[in-house]
Amino acid sequence: MIILTAIGVMVAISFILATFLVLANKKLYVHEDLRINLVEEMLPNTNCGACGLPGCRAFAEALVQQKVLPVQCTVSTDEAKLSIADVLGVEVGEQEKQVVRLACAGGDNVARWQAHYTGLPSCRAAAQITGGGKGCWWGCLGFGDCEIACDYNAIVMNSHALPVVIEDKCTACGDCVDVCPKDLFTLHPVSHRLWVACSNLEYGDQILDNCEVACTACDRCVVDSFGLNSSDSLIAMQHNLPVVDYTKNHNTRTPIQRCPTGAIIFIEADGTVIKGPAATKIIRKEALQAAPT
Repeated sequence: MIILTAIGVMVAISFILATFLVLANKKLYVHEDLRINLVEEMLPNTNCGACGLPGCRAFAEALVQQKVLPVQCTVSTDEAKLSIADVLGVEVGEQEKQVVRLACAGGDNVARWQAHYTGLPSCRAAAQITGGGKGCWWGCLGFGDCEIACDYNAIVMNSHALPVVIEDKCTACGDCVDVCPKDLFTLHPVSHRLWVACSNLEYGDQILDNCEVACTACDRCVVDSFGLNSSDSLIAMQHNLPVVDYTKNHNTRTPIQRCPTGAIIFIEADGTVIKGPAATKIIRKEALQAAPT
């Protein structure tokens, strides 16, 4: 009798709970727009985060809610963006393409090492050992973590162990930005052609013993950029490094003309790097020997 009573109580409790769950489901059910699944299938589903949202599902939801525009998916093809816009009855939108810029030009043919690193061939691993062993503490370590992290083949390592960004393939996903232990990559609109390809914060010519293309904080680019705008200089020196004010007219090659090392450059639309006529010409192909200890 006791067993039957216990079974009856359990059945009653189960029935009450099941009824409660059914009623709660009906009461709390949130209708999901069927277009979300459709739009999600039209997205690349790389979940790269370049759109600023945590993944393609979140981006699809935002698209349906008209909080974002299809153009904000930098990975989708133009055809896919048009298709999404047609399905949702919205504009594709306009947005300037963004790419990553590398603030270092110190390949092994112009930059020295002070120590030989032996271990896991990774920039992050090497950086844990007294900064990686490069003469310029801020310089690229050249093991290619950024190339590995890039799912779009937009970064390749050149013959001097220096990353080269292929702008046409760059989706501004930011993976290389996150993986670089030296913080050498930053995302910029493609129109930012005037660029300081150096991160050295040391003042003076002594840095040239470690890297022949490093910025020496000579101030020439700052002086030459003064007066190019109606207010103050286009370039300011901060912590011994030139900083371009991109809110001003920066489509000029004037600041690169007298740079003695070519640390400040102008990047053409096809990716060609232009240095000023005063920059030292680098013709060395082989790697520099390590600095004497």
